[in-house]
This record gives sequence, structure tokens and C-alpha cells, in this order.
Amino acid sequence: MHEHTPGLRERKKRRQYQVISDTAITLFLAKGFDRVSVAEIAAAAEVSKPTLFRYFPAKEDLALHRFADHEDESARVVAGRPGGTGPLQALLGHLLDGLVRRDPVTGLSDHPQVLAFHRLLYGTPSLVARMAGYQQRSEAALAAALGGGIEGALGAGQVIAVLRVLALENWRRVAAGESADDVYPDAVAAAELAFGRLRTGLPDEPGEAQ
Repeated sequence: MHEHTPGLRERKKRRQYQVISDTAITLFLAKGFDRVSVAEIAAAAEVSKPTLFRYFPAKEDLALHRFADHEDESARVVAGRPGGTGPLQALLGHLLDGLVRRDPVTGLSDHPQVLAFHRLLYGTPSLVARMAGYQQRSEAALAAALGGGIEGALGAGQVIAVLRVLALENWRRVAAGESADDVYPDAVAAAELAFGRLRTGLPDEPGEAQ
């Protein structure tokens, strides 16, 4: 009978985590990140401030939990890839699947709430700075999955940079008014180009750099 208790406790904790973060994001989108206090969020979510800080150590984390959930995603894709599949092949396949699903992490989502959230994120310096920490942890996890050492670190640095550049370009176009469906073919082509470059390296022919 007691064996189910930890699972139930974990689910309850997860629900609380979700409620607090969703409440915070709703307030941030309505008023702006800097105009909402932690006390206001705690009151709206019906928890105490100490409880809120147990779940989210900093105010910025309330907005960024969606990125925290993806922190070790690339590492998991590499570690869990089928036999005979290379790391880059697995990562590209995962990205292409995300583009098909219009996963917000790929930047290719024109859902109004996602667009509003991304505007909040990219328009708030403290959130941009905090997100850099998530990306560093994501890079470190991927480096370990790629075997560690300088080889793993170099590979992870390049992959994480490519994913960031691709997502920003998709988001920039969608935020400017293009539909996700219109951007999709270019997003796929850019992903394939980027991972092709990761496989073969940057061109270094005389006269190519302008």
C-alpha cells in the first residue's frame, strides 16, 4: 500500500509546480515581468512565499521552467539513440520531429500565447541572462553524452549554438507575422544545412569570406 505514496507525492508536487508557474506566466504576460512581485504570484497561486521559493529559487525561474524541462533533452536524445544511429543523425531527427509538431522550443510556433511568451522572454534582460545558464547546463549534459573531454565539449558547443540560431531565426520570422506553415519549409532546409555543416565543418576556401 505504501509503495504508491512516493508516486502520488511526486504527482502532487508536479501539479503544484505547474500551477505556480502558470499563474506567474499569466501575470507576467498581463503586466510585464518587472511589474509583478513574487508576493503577488504567491497570493494568486494560493501558496506562501517560502513554498514558492522551494519550487522556484529565483523569480526568473518562474518564467523559465519550460526551458528547464528541456535542459537535458539533447543529451537524452544522444544517450537514447538506437544502435547504428550517429549523434548528429539522432539530433537532426529530433529537431525535424519538433518542427513538424511546431514545438515552441524550435521557435516555429505561431500560437498567440507562445508568441507572447517569447516576446516577454526576449524583451526582459534578466530572463535572457538566466536562460544563458540553462543553455550552459544543457551544453554540459550534451558534452557528457558525447563522451566528455575536449571532443565532447566542442561537439556540444557547436550543436547547442546551432539549435539556438535556428530557433531564433524561426521565431524572428514568425514574430514578424509569417505563419509557422509558411516558415516550415525554410526551417527544415536550414536545419538540414546546419547539421550538414556540423558533419563537414565550415568552408575555408580563399575568397569565400566577404
